[in-house]
Amino acid sequence: MIESFKAMTVAALIAVAPFSVYADNHKDAVEEVLVILSSDSLQTQGMAMVLSNTMAKQGAMVNVLLCDNAGDLALKSYEAPALKPKDVTPGQMLRGLLKQGGQAKVCALYLPNSDYGKDDLIDGVGVAMPPEMAGQMLNPKIRTFTF
Repeated sequence: MIESFKAMTVAALIAVAPFSVYADNHKDAVEEVLVILSSDSLQTQGMAMVLSNTMAKQGAMVNVLLCDNAGDLALKSYEAPALKPKDVTPGQMLRGLLKQGGQAKVCALYLPNSDYGKDDLIDGVGVAMPPEMAGQMLNPKIRTFTF
């Protein structure tokens, strides 16, 4: 009886060990991130959005700066082939991130150097101002990722 109790206790500890390791590894996790996306590659855009959504689901405040052709993800008229395995586009993933509370902005040069205006952007996407973006990039509490 005592042996089976010990075995059950060991099995229970082994079962919860990965969760406590995960919690320990993330107790000092970065709370806010800045993702700078400028690639025109569909798969790179998709991976940036997958990771951004995943970080948001793990509790991080995610800010996205869309530059150059990646700014197109924020357009109401955005169309692209869906990516497997979930059959969604990077633009759809961006919209999902916004619904989770993430923030997205197109770079300050995007609209003036395109045929688009603020009215062409989806709801919730703004235009980045260099002082604000530089402040986020220099903030040691915000980790910056570039794609």
